[in-house]
Parts: sequence; structure tokens; C-alpha cells
Amino acid sequence: MTWTATLLLSETPARAFINAVDEDPVLSGVACDAVEAARNSWRLALYFETKPKKAERAAIGALAKQVCGNKTPTIQIERLADADWVAKSLESLRPIRVGRFMVHGAHDRAAVRANDIAIEIEANQAFGTGHHGTTAGCLAAIGDLAKRQPINRALDVGTGSGVLAVAIARLFHVPVLATDIDPMAVRIAAENTRVNGVAPLVRTIHADGLSGPAFAQSGSFDLIVANILAKPLVRLAPSIRAHLAPGGAVILSGLLTRQTKRVAGAYRAQGLCLRQTNARGEWQTLIVERGGRL
Repeated sequence: MTWTATLLLSETPARAFINAVDEDPVLSGVACDAVEAARNSWRLALYFETKPKKAERAAIGALAKQVCGNKTPTIQIERLADADWVAKSLESLRPIRVGRFMVHGAHDRAAVRANDIAIEIEANQAFGTGHHGTTAGCLAAIGDLAKRQPINRALDVGTGSGVLAVAIARLFHVPVLATDIDPMAVRIAAENTRVNGVAPLVRTIHADGLSGPAFAQSGSFDLIVANILAKPLVRLAPSIRAHLAPGGAVILSGLLTRQTKRVAGAYRAQGLCLRQTNARGEWQTLIVERGGRL
């Protein structure tokens, strides 16, 4: 069984809440997502394997108060079967178009157009259906890069559902190494590569950071995508730089606008230059390059 803690927030507090969960000492590692329930009303849910403990409920309340101020929302705790909340999420998963990319569930295959690069992703426990501003920002950045430079080998750090790894493989037809610290996400991403016909191109592995035999075997990468959070983006800057090929590009996302200077500075300190920023709501996507221009 799965337990959920849900609350309704407007868009900006919902995004701030999701970004802050990973850095909260009590809630770090808890799966969290948000679905637009009505205009400027987002249903935010945190998922637990057991009923949330007193400390976890208190942490949720404190974080909600932090992002909402005086108007603290009601937190609803309930138990439901995994299949129930997955099905509910699937019903609300509308197709998303970003440039030539269309991310959709199996129930919307008929909506795919002739020139679409269609990516089929079902609602599940891994982050990344294209609905979140960070994922959409990365898809847009991948499409932009395709217009100006060749890519021969790519790395997707924190692959989640595998949507970005699939997008890279479908667009560039090149090998992609997709990694995640969550074994469940790795399994889901691997299944999504099979569903989307790119399993021969995408290798999915469990990894924390950018070390291990798989990275040594792959050599350097022309494109590295990291859609995670600001804190790990800063921490991984030296490792990402070490694995980036000359002239290569890095797409960074999972950070709020106020965190842009900090993240960009960490990569500038590694000799990488900020080429482009892309804002979607409160979320920023950055493209930094080795050998690029400020």
C-alpha cells in the first residue's frame, strides 16, 4: 500500500515546495509531484510506503507554511493502492508538445502527428512526463542544440522516467548513458526505452555521481543533461566538466530563477561558459558549453 500527503497550492508555492523537499532533512528522498487541478490550483502529493510519521507531517506543515506564508493549506493524509494513484495520474496526463517533441501516454497515441518526435511515457513513480517546467525546458534546449551542433555521445544524469534520454536518442540517433540514484527509476527508464524503440541506443544504470566502469567505458560526452536540483548540480560541476568533450554542451535544470547565479557560477569556475537560459515559470534551464562564449 501507498500513503499520500496531499495539499492544494497555487503554482509558485507548489514549485517552490517541490524544489525544497529534497533539501529538507526529514523529507529528503520522498517522492513528490504536482498536477494542475484547476486554473492556478495545483494538487501536490508526497508518497510514503507507510503512514507518514509525526515528524514527517510536521515537516510538511512547516514547509507549506514557508512557501505559503500565513495561508497554510490543509494537508490530507490517506492510504491507497499503488494502482489507484497511478491510474488517477494517468487520467490527467495530457499530451505535451515542446518543439517537435510530443510526450504522451498510450491513451493518446492517436494524437501523434506525422512529423512529431513522439515519446510515450506513462504516469508512474519516476519523475518526468514533460509536464513539469524543468523537463519541458530540457526538451526545448535539446531541440535548440540540434540546430547548431552535432552530438555523437550523450549522458542523462538523473534520468527519472528516461524521457530526456529517449528524446536525445530519437533526435540524434546516438548512444546515450542514462543514470539515476533510484533503482526503481532505472527500471522504469529501461522499460520506456523499449516502449519507444531506442533500447539499443540507451544504456540505463544505477549510479550516484559520475564515477564507475560505465563512465570510463563511455569516454567523454558531447552532451550532458542533468535535470536534478540546484544543490547536486553545484556539487557535480567538477565531475560533469571532467566528462565533457571539447566543444560539448551541458543542459542544467531543476533550479529556480533565484538559484541561477549560484549554479552558473559553479560551472563558470570549471571553465564552462553560459550560453543560454530558458525560463518556464519559476524554473530555469541553462545551457553551458566548453569553449563557448559568454
